[in-house]
Parts: sequence; structure tokens; C-alpha cells
Amino acid sequence: MTLKQQMRFWAIALVAFILFLILLSDILLPFVLGMAVAYFLDPVADRLENAGLSRTAATALIIGLFLIFVNLALIIFVPIMIDQILGLMNHMPGYYENIRSFLMPFIDRFIDVPDWQQNAQFNETVGQYIGELMKKLAALSENIVGGGLAVVNMIMLLVISPVVAFYLLRDWDRIVERIDSWLPKKNAEQIRKLARKIDDVLAGFVRGQSTVCLLLAVYYGVALMFTGLEFGFVIGVVTGLISFIPFVGAIIGFIASAGVALVQFWPDYILIGVVIGIFIVGQILEGYVLVPNLVGEKVGLHPVWVMFGLLAGGSLFGFVGVLIAVPMAAVIGVLSRFAIDQYLQSPLYSAPPPTPTNPDDKSES
Repeated sequence: MTLKQQMRFWAIALVAFILFLILLSDILLPFVLGMAVAYFLDPVADRLENAGLSRTAATALIIGLFLIFVNLALIIFVPIMIDQILGLMNHMPGYYENIRSFLMPFIDRFIDVPDWQQNAQFNETVGQYIGELMKKLAALSENIVGGGLAVVNMIMLLVISPVVAFYLLRDWDRIVERIDSWLPKKNAEQIRKLARKIDDVLAGFVRGQSTVCLLLAVYYGVALMFTGLEFGFVIGVVTGLISFIPFVGAIIGFIASAGVALVQFWPDYILIGVVIGIFIVGQILEGYVLVPNLVGEKVGLHPVWVMFGLLAGGSLFGFVGVLIAVPMAAVIGVLSRFAIDQYLQSPLYSAPPPTPTNPDDKSES
């Protein structure tokens, strides 16, 4: 097969894969989640298998414990989160009045207008921001529901994902061996090398960062709840879970918790400082303890590239796109670095060799 034929083959395969994602994105969520769970738990299955358990027994034990853990987390945490979300909705009018009362003295120092006009301008401005926020939240909810979290698809998610995870985890090594046997003989070793690099990146980011997010969610949620901060648990859990988006989770969580602390605790500077200190400690733990030990420093995924991948995946394929964004970003990153290395070693980059001088020319001169 010539180079041109190879490029045509891979181009057709890429287009077919993209069409597959677009046409079947509404039903892919349970399978993507099942595959993610199987990939995440494969090292545990390998260790149990090395300890003497059969692959089937190890898989059944792991999936069973995983489902028990997930169900316990749902039973314990979901009621708390629902209660706090409902409480947040009930407290919104009070927060609005507190924010207005807090900001009006600062507005009076710089703008000399009648009180009735101040109130009208403030109400109009806040109303516009709230209206825009509600529109964005409605659009986000619509995208999430359309992307696979409707009632029927939720049932499919809860039923099909564990089954998919079980069979994939049980047959993971055989699937890898079968795919390895399909590799073109000429480039098999090079493809295996690239696959190992991709697996290193995914293992470092997906497995490591998922563990970091769960630990941060527990830390922020419990710590903010013990301070007495209203809705601290839900703010902390959301902050931890979205920490896989570099800097975004910490910034959103800090702004939300600091804002609620100012409204709730003002002028108690100690409690406000404690809330701020929780995020400072959380960032120290994330940056100097959790990420270096669980994610590692050789992931090679730049934060900007991760954010771009998440936004692009969500825009193209909805919620499924968000789930596959980081793996695809890792694959594209490894392949891009490989392509750059090939270019730097090719004649396209190298300077042309110097033209040899003719000895006869020197003798004539």
C-alpha cells in the first residue's frame, strides 16, 4: 500500500468515526461511561489476577464493590445536595437584598443620585444579569438533557453502563491482544510505542485527575459544611468535581463560597478568613501533594489544550463529547508531538547539505 493509499484509508476512517459520534451520540453515553469505568479499574483487576483470582472473579468483585460505593455515595450525598439546592433557591431573594444593601454604600460614595433612581438602576442591572444567567442555565440544561440525561436514557445509563463495564473489564486484555494482532506488520512496533505513550497520558490524567477531583470534592464539601457556610457542601462538591478543568473549578468555588460567606458572616472576619483559608489549603494540597503523586508531571496536557478540548467536545457532541474530550485531546497531543518529531528529522526541516566544491575550479583560478 502506497503512502497516498494509506493517507486515504486513515482519512476515510477518521471521517467514519466522526460521523459515528454525530449520528449515535444520543445513545453512546452508557457505553462511553462503561468503557471509562473499565479502563479506570483495569489496573486493579490486573493486580487481583496476579494475586490468584480468575479474571471473571476479579471483575465481578471490582464491579460489585464499585456499584456499592456509588450507591452509598448517592444515598448519602444526593439528599444533602438536593436539600441545599432547594434551600439556595429559597434564599435567593434574601441574598439579593443583602447584596443590594452591601453595595449601596459603596455606590453612594461615587454616584450622587436619588435613592429611588439608585434602586431602579440596581434592580434593572441585576435583573438583566439574572435574566442572562437563567437563559444560559436553561440552554445548558437543554443540552445536557438532549445529550443523554433524559429519564429514559438515565434508566439506560444505570442498567447498561455496569453491564458494559463488566464485560469490557473481563475481556480487556483479550481485546487489547486482538487489536494488537490487527496492526500493520511494518509499523506495528511504532504504533505500540505511540499507544504506550497515549496510555501513559490517559492513565496519568484520567485515572489520576479523577481521584484528585473526588478527594477535593470530599475535602471542600466537608470543610465548608463544618464552617456553617450555607450551601457549603454543594459548593464544595461542585468545586471538587469540576477541578479537572484547570483553574476553573477553584475560581468558581472560591467566588461562590466567598460571596456567600460575605453575605452570611459579615462582619465576622474570622469565619470569612476561614472560608478563604480552606481554598488556600485546598490549592496547596492539589498543587503540591495530590497532583504530583496521583497525576504526575509527565502527562503533557497543557491546561489551555484541556479547556479547548472540553469546550470543543461539548459543542460538537454534547455531554458525550465532554466525556471523550480529554482522551481525544491526549491522543491528538501524542500524535501531534510524534508528527513534529518526524518533521524535525525530515529533509523538510534540515538544511540542505553544502554543495561540494570542484577541485578543478580552484586549479583554474
